[in-house]
Amino acid sequence: MPKKGGKHAEMGKETQAPCKRAKVEAACSPSVMSFESPDSLFGSLISPIKQEVFFREYWEQKPLLVQRNAPRLAAYYQSLFQLSDLKELCSQGLYYGRDVNICRCVNGKKKVLNKEGRVNYMQLKKDFDQKKATIQFHQPQRFKEELWKIQEKLECYFGSLVGSNVYITPQGSQGLPPHYDDVEVFILQLEGEKHWRLYKPTVHLAREYNVESEDRIGNPTHEFVLKPGDLLYFPRGTIHQADTPLGTSYSTHVTISTYQNNSWGDFLLDTIPGLVFETAKEDVALRTSIPRQLLMQVDIADSTEKLSSLLRRLADRVENTRELRSSDMKKDFIMNRLPPCLGCEADLLTPGGKLPKIDSKIRLQFRDHAVVTVEPDQENSDEIRREMVYVYHSLKNRRETHMMGTEDETHGLRFPLSHLDALKQIWSSSAVCVKELKLISDEEKENLALSLWTECLIEVI
Repeated sequence: MPKKGGKHAEMGKETQAPCKRAKVEAACSPSVMSFESPDSLFGSLISPIKQEVFFREYWEQKPLLVQRNAPRLAAYYQSLFQLSDLKELCSQGLYYGRDVNICRCVNGKKKVLNKEGRVNYMQLKKDFDQKKATIQFHQPQRFKEELWKIQEKLECYFGSLVGSNVYITPQGSQGLPPHYDDVEVFILQLEGEKHWRLYKPTVHLAREYNVESEDRIGNPTHEFVLKPGDLLYFPRGTIHQADTPLGTSYSTHVTISTYQNNSWGDFLLDTIPGLVFETAKEDVALRTSIPRQLLMQVDIADSTEKLSSLLRRLADRVENTRELRSSDMKKDFIMNRLPPCLGCEADLLTPGGKLPKIDSKIRLQFRDHAVVTVEPDQENSDEIRREMVYVYHSLKNRRETHMMGTEDETHGLRFPLSHLDALKQIWSSSAVCVKELKLISDEEKENLALSLWTECLIEVI
C-alpha cells in the first residue's frame, strides 16, 4: 500500500487528541528512485531513513511518516499514475469489479457504486464529479511500466508478493470507512493532498481485513496531511481512514502492499507436514499408533503430553539437520510474482549466445526469479513416494495477471534428486565450470547446464 521518504517524523509515540500534525521537511531533495538493485530501490524508497533503522524501529512496530518538499520527486510520483490516465486506460477495456471499484464512505460504511460490465469513462467521471465517489484502480502495475519496475524490484527485495491499488478521491469526500489490513502498507502521495488519521491497533499484525466502527477506535494517535512526494508506512493491523480536504480538487495516491500470509505461522504450516513425513521415516515414535477411539473423542487433553513429546522430537530434528523444506509458499510466490521488467533488454529472456559445453564457465542469471525445491515427483503416481528436485522460475509469468487471483502456468524444470548438490553449486557460486559440477558423468553435467540455459536461467561467460 505505502511508499517513500525524506526527513521523517517520529510516529512511535501516541499523541493526545486533537493530534498535532507531524511535519518535518527533508533537508535536501532525495534523488529519484534507484533501480540498480532491489536493495538500492528500497533504500531510495524510504530515503533518508536507513534500512537498518527502518527494520529495527518501524517494521511491524509503528508508522513512519516522511514529508518532503521535493518538486523533482513529486513530479516523478505523479508520473506513476494520474487522474488523466483513466481516459486512455478505459479505452483498453476495463471492467467494474475486476479493474475498477467506485465507492464512498457513507455513515461509517463502504457504499459500492459500481455499474455492470465494461467501464465507460464518461460515466466514471460523472460518478467522480457528481457523486463524490472514490475511484479504486486495482493492480495498476499491469498497465503502468514504472510501477511494474518498482514492484518487481520490491518482490525481489522482500521475497514476497507486492500488490498495489490507486485511490482517486474528490475534495470533501472519503472512500473507505476506518479499517485495518492484513498487509504491510506503503503509501505514495501522487496528486493533491490527503488527510490521514491512524489509530491504535485492536489486533496487532492482523491476518485479515476488518472494518472498525468509529465508537470503538477512540481518538487518532496520528493525524497529518500527505502532499505529492510524501511517504507513509504502517504495519498490518493499523486502523486508518483518509479523506480529501476541502480546497483540494482531488487526491491521488498509490498503496503498495506486501507480506500477506508471510508470517512464521504460515511458514510452519508449509514446512511441518514435510518435516513430519521425513522424520517418521527414521523415528519409530512417530509411526506408533494413536490411542483407540482418539478421533471419536471431544476432548483430547489426555494426549497433549504425548503430542508435546513428539513436537520436541521434531524440534530436535530441525536443530540437528538445519533443514526445513518449504515448497508451497516458494512455489506460490514464484508462480504469481511479476516477471523481470527488462525494457529494451527483453531479448535476455530468449536463449542466446554460446551453448554450454563441458569446458564452459557458467553463471546464474535472474537469481531472484528462481527457486529450487525438493518435493514428491508430480509425474509419478506410484505408491512409492519418490522425491525430485524442481527449479521454478517467473521469467515467463504474465504481468497482465499479476495479483488478479488467476494462477499463472508453472514454469520450471524437473531433475533427479542426485542433481541437488550441482544445483546448489550453481546457485551459491558467482560462476562455476560445467565440468566441476557435482554429478557423476560429463553427459549429466552438460544436460543440466543445457536445460538451465534453455530456460534463460544461466549464461555462458
